[in-house]
Amino acid sequence: MHAVEVNFDGLVGPTHNYAGLSYGNVASLSHASSHSNPKEAVLQGLEKMKAMHELGLEQGIFAPHARPDISVLKRLGFTGTDSQIIEKAFKADPILLRACYSASAMWTANAGTISPSADTLDGKVHFTAANLNNKFHRSLEPVTTTALLKAMFNDERYFSHHTHLPAQGFFGDEGAANHNRLCDSHADTGLEIFVYGASSFNSALPKPVKFPARQSLEASQAVARLHQLKPENQLFIQQNPDVIDQGVFHNDVIAVANGNVLLCHEQAFLHQADTLKQIKQAYLGNKPLHIIEVPTNKVSITDAVSSYLFNSQLITLSDDSMILVAPKECQRNQAVHDYIQEMILADNPVQQVRFFDLRQSMQNGGGPACLRLRVALNSDELAAVNPAVRFSEAKYNQLVSWANKHYRDSLSSDDFADPMLLTESYQALDELTSLLNLGSVYPFQQE
Repeated sequence: MHAVEVNFDGLVGPTHNYAGLSYGNVASLSHASSHSNPKEAVLQGLEKMKAMHELGLEQGIFAPHARPDISVLKRLGFTGTDSQIIEKAFKADPILLRACYSASAMWTANAGTISPSADTLDGKVHFTAANLNNKFHRSLEPVTTTALLKAMFNDERYFSHHTHLPAQGFFGDEGAANHNRLCDSHADTGLEIFVYGASSFNSALPKPVKFPARQSLEASQAVARLHQLKPENQLFIQQNPDVIDQGVFHNDVIAVANGNVLLCHEQAFLHQADTLKQIKQAYLGNKPLHIIEVPTNKVSITDAVSSYLFNSQLITLSDDSMILVAPKECQRNQAVHDYIQEMILADNPVQQVRFFDLRQSMQNGGGPACLRLRVALNSDELAAVNPAVRFSEAKYNQLVSWANKHYRDSLSSDDFADPMLLTESYQALDELTSLLNLGSVYPFQQE
């Protein structure tokens, strides 16, 4: 059966801000306390979705989470009305309050891991929301993420949803940002590659020294079991700890795969030569496997992190060629730009590049690939998806009007003391619930 890959891009939330909450993420830390522009951010994301749709690709929409998370502030001892809770939290711990306002769910590559039906024993598409337990502000996400996924993929004939892994640090799971899939086509059985930063239980394996390894081997293995993957469908490989310490906090900052192409830096993986040999031996496809290994002498790790070259999207077009969807930072970095031009002229399926302005997301440490969750679906499964979350020209126009109505042009650290920001954010999501037919996924709707 024919299948397509749908990219479900995260709508940037109304409280998008630069709080510098993500230790190990160079861009996030370097822009801490800068003024953000939520309206510009959401419109930039919508523009990318529209461009993908115009290329003839299936595009989906992933809703933001309700922020601030008042329920967490209540659990932490703040009392009173919502306005009083915000006032007390701002005075007592403004950093905590900003964490509860974080719009980090916009990066849906971390929403969860998805295995297509072609890879699973029961023939269903499997979803496991990531627990994101390495960072407090992100650990608030999995319950709502699961509710959103169930509202989007709600037909039990085709879709199977799993509870996120235990929150203990042993099972750190950061979702599809550390998961790649190689295959002849999206309909074919693929090789699912789980990339981990360290093992929680095996102290003999190397670990990064400066920054934390967010994805554990044990979490990746658990997701593979939950998804009922066939043994030949799965491969577990370790990211190079040295590049984690240089700001490569997720594998999608140093490698990206699509179809029969793996684009990676030559320092991406531990024992890289052996790892690439493993991948070649495990590859299930009949088409030739293209491993494009970017040498350090052409693109340094520093340039890779600052430009987010590997956080670009690799997408298959209708003629089976591929396009690299890259942030404008790749165009501005001369070394990276030169390499991209060399790559698209070489003998491989990647034949063109498109650059997008995603500055608001990039300054917080998320590029094009961070903003999307990839879901391969056959025609029956695609028809069973909530139609309101599938992108169209009409939906684009609705969402642009919605964003212009509800979003602020600027947010500073002082704005989080304003209780009206909560009211505005909740009103925006209440209206979005109808636009995307989400039911009662937000906590404030159930009180």
